[in-house]
Amino acid sequence: MNSQWPYSTPGIPDDLFIREKVPMTKEEIRILTLAKARLAPGQIVWDIGSGTGSISVEAALLVPGGKVFAVEKNARATQLTIQNAEKFGVNNLITVPGEAPAVLHDLPDPHRVIIGGSGGNLHHILQLAVNRLKPGGRIVANAVTVETFNHCTQFFTGLNWEAILVNISRTVPAGNVRMWRALNPVYIFTLEK
Repeated sequence: MNSQWPYSTPGIPDDLFIREKVPMTKEEIRILTLAKARLAPGQIVWDIGSGTGSISVEAALLVPGGKVFAVEKNARATQLTIQNAEKFGVNNLITVPGEAPAVLHDLPDPHRVIIGGSGGNLHHILQLAVNRLKPGGRIVANAVTVETFNHCTQFFTGLNWEAILVNISRTVPAGNVRMWRALNPVYIFTLEK
C-alpha cells in the first residue's frame, strides 16, 4: 500500500501530482474516465496522450499484475509521468515516448485504451486501437474540443458506443464566502468491442 494514496478507489487530488504547466486530466474527470474503462487486475492499458501521467498512475494502481503504457510525445510530460509513477510507487507503468499511432505498433494488444490527447492523429489512433483491442475491450476517449467531439461521433457511428457530457464545478474562496467555479465541460466517449 502506498503512503501517498492508501485507498483502493481512484480520485487522487490534483495537487498531489507533480504537474508544472503540462496538461492534466482533472480529478473528477479522471474518476469517471477510469470508471468507464472498467479496469481489472492483469489488464494491458494504453493511455494515449498521457500528459502528467495522472490517469496512467491511477490506472496502474487499479490493474495489479497488468501493465499501463503511458504514450506521450512531449518529453517534459514523459519525465513528469516517470516522477509521478515513482511518487505513487507504481512499478507497472511503462512510459512510451513518441507520437501515436507510430509508437503503438510494438505494444502488446490492449484490454483498455484511454485517449486524452491525439496530437491531430485521432482518426488513425482510433482505427489502430479498434483493430488491436482485445475482444470485450473498451476504448475511453475524452473530448474537450468541438472538433474532437465531432470526430469521435463520426468515427463511432455503427459501433457499440455511448457518450456522457460532464460539467463539473468546484467551490473556490471569494473573500469571506465560497463561490462555484466551472471546469471545462468534457465529453467522455466509451466504445466496447
